[in-house]
Amino acid sequence: MKVTVVGAGAVGASCAEYIAIKNFASEVVLLDIKEGYAEGKAMDLMQTASLNSFDTAITGTTGDYSRTAHSDIAVITSGIPRKPGMTREELIGINAGIVKTVASNLLKHSPNVTLIVVSNPMDTMTYLVHKSTNLPKNKIIGMGGALDSARFKYRLAEALKAPISDIDGMVIGGHSDTGMVPLASHATRNSVKVSEFLNEERLHQVVEDTKVGGATLTKLLGTSAWYAPGAAVSALVQAIACDQKKMFPCSVLLEGEYGLRDICIGVPVLLGKNGIEKIVEIKLSDAEKAKMQESAVGVRNTNGLLEV
Repeated sequence: MKVTVVGAGAVGASCAEYIAIKNFASEVVLLDIKEGYAEGKAMDLMQTASLNSFDTAITGTTGDYSRTAHSDIAVITSGIPRKPGMTREELIGINAGIVKTVASNLLKHSPNVTLIVVSNPMDTMTYLVHKSTNLPKNKIIGMGGALDSARFKYRLAEALKAPISDIDGMVIGGHSDTGMVPLASHATRNSVKVSEFLNEERLHQVVEDTKVGGATLTKLLGTSAWYAPGAAVSALVQAIACDQKKMFPCSVLLEGEYGLRDICIGVPVLLGKNGIEKIVEIKLSDAEKAKMQESAVGVRNTNGLLEV
């Protein structure tokens, strides 16, 4: 199993580290345009192999896509990260050109690759990959919902003062501060609805804190987060590589599901060896349906800024 990660910055390097530590891939290739950067990150990570007991071979390259040949899965993290006060949507002009070029170069050497898109604005970048490549829709996956759901579960555990292993919850919709739809009505602690433990006001606060989870970290760190995004990507990669049939909310191309067409937006899917094995349609309340439609409007507005 060969995995390529394009972009050796904080998110890309975290992806490579978590994938390697889980020890399911034989090879991880890090690629970056900055001279020596990916090579240095790869060497540094390989020097942890004996300490972290993994056998995955991590190599780095400066812009040589031939080194990515025959990749089974490729992760696109390339692009500029958010700075404090920036929205994900403000990155579109620069990142669209980068993502389109990266996807094209990857497919020249790995025509059957499954692509996982991380670059922001993520839903729109995922849509761009669909429009600019001939890959089938099951092979193009946007990462955001897996990350947003992890942040939702963190906030729920915090509010409940519970171990996070007790918590289950999901975020669908667009990967933006205004587009996320945390499904509070579906969230549970050991199969008991969290509404049994939290009053409406506290649960509303959890939802709002989740929606600005990325912006909160950007303000604190001065740039985008990397540990949780890297872990989210590694979970998706492992589900595909190991044919786990795990369910994650991911940004995928919809063709009528949830009443939406010709849009990439976060919904629950099963991930396995074929990438997206199934789009799962769950029952939403009227309020959740309305929020999902509002989210779709926001994503479409951002898509309208694309030059495909």
